[in-house]
Amino acid sequence: MVLAKVWSVALRGVDGVTVEVEADIGGGKPGTHIVGLPDAALNEAKDRVRAAVRNSGLRWPDQLVTLALSPADLHKSGSAYDLALAVAVLIADGKVPAEPFAGTALVGELALDGRLRPVRGVLPRLLAARRAGHTLAIVPIPVLAEAALVPDLTVRGARHLADVVAWATDIPDALTAPSATSACPTDPPPDLSDVVGQPEARWALEVAAAGGHHMLLSGPPGTGKTMLARRLPGLLPPLPREQALEITAIHSAAGDLPADQPLITVPPFIAPHHSASIPALVGGGAGLAKPGAISKAHNGILFLDEAAEFPASRLEALRTALEEGEIRLARRDGVVCYPAAFQLVLATNTCPCAPPKESDCTCTPAARRRYLSRLSGPLLDRVDIRVHMRPSTALSRAPDQEPPEPTATVRTRVAEARDRARHRWSPHGWRTNAEVPGPALRQDHPIPREATTVLDTSLTRGLLTARGADRCLRLAWTLADLDKTSPPTRDHIATALHFRGRHLPTA
Repeated sequence: MVLAKVWSVALRGVDGVTVEVEADIGGGKPGTHIVGLPDAALNEAKDRVRAAVRNSGLRWPDQLVTLALSPADLHKSGSAYDLALAVAVLIADGKVPAEPFAGTALVGELALDGRLRPVRGVLPRLLAARRAGHTLAIVPIPVLAEAALVPDLTVRGARHLADVVAWATDIPDALTAPSATSACPTDPPPDLSDVVGQPEARWALEVAAAGGHHMLLSGPPGTGKTMLARRLPGLLPPLPREQALEITAIHSAAGDLPADQPLITVPPFIAPHHSASIPALVGGGAGLAKPGAISKAHNGILFLDEAAEFPASRLEALRTALEEGEIRLARRDGVVCYPAAFQLVLATNTCPCAPPKESDCTCTPAARRRYLSRLSGPLLDRVDIRVHMRPSTALSRAPDQEPPEPTATVRTRVAEARDRARHRWSPHGWRTNAEVPGPALRQDHPIPREATTVLDTSLTRGLLTARGADRCLRLAWTLADLDKTSPPTRDHIATALHFRGRHLPTA
């Protein structure tokens, strides 16, 4: 006979699944058993929970304790069920009443002395609990600020198992309510005025920010490729609440959400090292796959510095996500789908020796081809803007030269262009020009035939793929939005082709 029942939440990708935790006492020799497909960490919970209950001043039952987690066919992993297991046993043993825990989700790991420790994925877990109809959640104090992000759900924090017991036995202030204080402000992104020269690259960065286009920066070392890429987040608008919660849930599931900044409001900037593995880039791991760099960059920027140093297999793994905006990963315990709608920025030298002046290159033609061949044609076909940067000729500007524009000035133009695109595509739910599929570009907002003649010529001569033509149209709409004109003109189409024609130098 089931004597107690409480609720916890399992983490499955970036979604949660409510789990019913049942406890039965009696019916055999003293011992503790957990059923319901637990992994090793969860199977060891019986020892953690027993010690935590004893060290909280309570007695563990001297009978057979059977703990069941349902649905029984769902693989359970991790230590987030510890609090629910302990409460279920205490209810079944008559130590605490069951009524306070009706409609309550319990999430947290227990230390041997009864302290509650934080777990990853609190935000997606509690979002699932709210969808399932729960009205209250009890979590460890360190993740209380993250839990408070869930709307329409009352959350309380506990430092110790004894606090939960005291609250359940009619001491309302034993648990901690979320603080009303705001989170620590984030550091401002570096300013665009720091970049010396490179007017064409600065303009290309503005176009990429306005339309959400993928970008390739190539050139000798020290020309400012990385500096420009790191200033792209400052040109983008803050994330809307819905997108902020979405990317926060991904980082929470990955376990790298900062405690002092639980809500991510600035587009993330993820820059993995060129030695990163395929699972580190796209996601992976045993059991259920965890998010990779491309999912952590969702609604933000994925920056691959020294892109030609990445093995070709790593770069090719990005192609599907670039088109679909999500990644599906199949592992032993099932298939998970992570969002991955990121803006890709590549930066690379033009050869292995990478001299300050390209005319001083000592690489053989074969070495240059081998180096650049890692950036394959299909990958580059998905990159809308390609800019070859030249070495700077002076570190200081001339007295009669105007100072470079700061980030705030450029961000204003980017915001206005994005507003025009959002107004145009809002009936379809698209926010930027880069999201618009080809059929909608050609059917819903066709460009006059005389403006697209140069595009048709490139297709006829085999200089452009059909995908490339669609991407040129998207880029042309962004250029038109920046120019405050509609529809794009022949000059906008030609400029878009010029951006795409910036191939990497070869031998």
